[in-house]
Amino acid sequence: MKKVIITVLCVLAFACQGYADTYSISVNQFVEHPSLDAVLKGFQDSLKAQGVNAAYSVHNAQANMGTANQIAAQIAGEKPDLVLAIATPSAQACAVATKKSPVLSAAPLLFTAITDPVGAGLVDDLQKPGKNITGVSDMLPVDKHMEMIRRFYPGLKKLGMIYNAGEANSKTTVSMVQAEGAKAGFEVVAATVAKTSDVNQAAKSLVGKVDAIYLPTDNTVISALESVIKVCEQEKMPLFSADVDSVKRGTVAALAFDYYQHGYQTGLMAKRLLVDKADPGTTCVETQQELVLHLNLKAASRMGVKVPEDVQKDADKVYN
Repeated sequence: MKKVIITVLCVLAFACQGYADTYSISVNQFVEHPSLDAVLKGFQDSLKAQGVNAAYSVHNAQANMGTANQIAAQIAGEKPDLVLAIATPSAQACAVATKKSPVLSAAPLLFTAITDPVGAGLVDDLQKPGKNITGVSDMLPVDKHMEMIRRFYPGLKKLGMIYNAGEANSKTTVSMVQAEGAKAGFEVVAATVAKTSDVNQAAKSLVGKVDAIYLPTDNTVISALESVIKVCEQEKMPLFSADVDSVKRGTVAALAFDYYQHGYQTGLMAKRLLVDKADPGTTCVETQQELVLHLNLKAASRMGVKVPEDVQKDADKVYN
């Protein structure tokens, strides 16, 4: 009887400690900004909450595609159990490296914060990704975003956008906004950038040409968000974003995903791939569904924006 009790206690102790294996996870993050940082934090917290032990090797490309490619090649030498690619350029770099490396092709490549994984060439099909790649998409509910902006400006005629034409996710978002504009009767005026230092001038180029600016989840632009905010405050030009983390930094509003939860959901998938040994090639790409409305009243005041009372009532979070 004593042996049985001891055995049970040992099993319980093991369960409390989580899974015995410590999994090595290499991270290729394209750039540091609050949304992508929140994704990584949510991912790490998710695995911890599930009792999965992980050792991380985190790399940041600082918005440089060449660096993202170098990181992908470096990760091959780390021989990870799983590769986490945060944002489209980093995922594309890892996907290319996977084709050249038997080590990477043997490990699951899990992407997150990717708007259009099919358009980016990462997977052939969302239901059957193929190869060793799957992940969680943040395909933007652009129709909902446009509805929110038009609650502020029912007579919207011209909407400005700033984006990096080299980012596949941004090109997809612009096309979607243009389609919404064609249906709703407003024009999209786009300003493109190649690097973060171009963002300030791009914002200035829209002054006097648009009723408001909407920023997609473009990594290059969001990294230089403060320069857009400064222009918009000086020129009393309303600025809206596709992510809620940017609202805290100074955009007027966003009806969008909570990127911490996005990362948390990615962590749930990682556990299935690492512990349950699910096949990434047959694991469906997931999307995040829940939206939250964040509002920054100070930013609205500085940009000369009148916030409708119904928008204030509907907001999940208000920054005063």
